[in-house]
Amino acid sequence: MDSQTQIPEKFKKFFWDIEFEDLDIQRHKAFIITRLLNFGDQDCIKWLFSTYSKEEIKDVVKNSRSLLKKPARFWQLYFNLKEDEMRCFEVFKKMEGMFPF
Repeated sequence: MDSQTQIPEKFKKFFWDIEFEDLDIQRHKAFIITRLLNFGDQDCIKWLFSTYSKEEIKDVVKNSRSLLKKPARFWQLYFNLKEDEMRCFEVFKKMEGMFPF
C-alpha cells in the first residue's frame, strides 16, 4: 500500500459523522474498511482492494463488531468464513430480542 494514498474526496459522503480530513488510512484502517464495506459502492470496494491487502480486509471482516448483517453475510461468503470466525455475529446474537418491535 502506498502510504501517500488519500481517501478519494468522492467518498466523503460515506463519512458523514466525522471530520473527513482527519482520517488517516493507516491509523483508522479498520474504521475506513468497515464503513466502506457497510455503505460503499463498487468504486469504494475497488479502492479498498487497491489500497489494502486482501488479508487486511479479511482481518477487519473477521474482527469488526460494526459490520451490518447484509454486508457481513456477503463478506462471509466472499472470504469463505464461518459465523463463529466473525465477531459481528456475536453482536447480532446478543441483540436478538432486545428490540421487540
